[in-house]
Amino acid sequence: MTSYALGVLIAKPAPDLKSAGQIACHESGNGVSQPMEQTKIERILCPVDFSDFSVLAFAYSSSVARHFHAKLFAQHVVELGQYPSLDFVQNADAYDEFCATLLSESKARLRAFIQAYRKYEVDTECITSKGMAANRILSFAKEHAVSFIVMGTHGLRGFERLMMGSVTEKVLRMAQCPVLAVPELPSEFVASATSGEEIKLQQIVACTDFSESSYKALDYGISVAEEYHANLTLVHVLEDVSPPGCVEDVVTAYKRLDGLIPTQTKLSSRITTGVRIGRAYREISQFARDTHADLVVMAVRGRNSLDDAIFGSTTYRVIQSGVCPVLAIHKTSA
Repeated sequence: MTSYALGVLIAKPAPDLKSAGQIACHESGNGVSQPMEQTKIERILCPVDFSDFSVLAFAYSSSVARHFHAKLFAQHVVELGQYPSLDFVQNADAYDEFCATLLSESKARLRAFIQAYRKYEVDTECITSKGMAANRILSFAKEHAVSFIVMGTHGLRGFERLMMGSVTEKVLRMAQCPVLAVPELPSEFVASATSGEEIKLQQIVACTDFSESSYKALDYGISVAEEYHANLTLVHVLEDVSPPGCVEDVVTAYKRLDGLIPTQTKLSSRITTGVRIGRAYREISQFARDTHADLVVMAVRGRNSLDDAIFGSTTYRVIQSGVCPVLAIHKTSA
């Protein structure tokens, strides 16, 4: 007999109940399957602030660029507010000369950074500019049709600290393309990732609330899993049910998850499904810990738009947990 308890993975019921039938691709609102979209990752942007966090983000961005044969842009933004001496520059010519020197030095430092941490033969271009970091990152991504942004989260923990105007937080909110948020990871992992060893994504978790946004996230999850030959688990969390008497909800959730598995994929038997009961962000974070996930793929905007507006969305909270890198897929992502 299956046990239904809060905070645990619910075992998949035996297929002896009414079957909804295997759906080849995504299910639509009227129950008609939709073909899985081909995910294209052609241009990747990795903002670099020369911290240890950007070193790790650069390792991930290089790995993704290699697997998808994409171009990589490494961008450093000079924020003039960090140079109070500019307030004492006597004239416009001296100001312009000071800014030009800062940009020149930053470009040289960025090139040295890439030379030191490049692990693969990836087409990489250095970008330096001045302004507010988040604004310049977002504008560059839009102007150059960037497919993917990879950023470190600077080890931020907790709801309040991530709300304090960080660059990553603003990019996560406003980017029109997917953002891979790379948290502070164990020191031994960082050492291997930055010393030339391959970034290994072996266990990937794709979360769905069966919204259109989460279907886009599933497309990315499948594409990344295929490129990395990884195992993929599709996870749904039942939030508004209690364990006693939730059998039907669990059965329905598993059927819908099964319906999202495409019939034509390189992953074949490497896709599994899971259903948990509880608060979505807690259950997803715990599931990622339990399965030693290397990546979680989620939609930024699901059904709780009010929660998202006050920065309490499931996706942001999973990012805050810092369990593993999280690929956040926006509603506007191509």
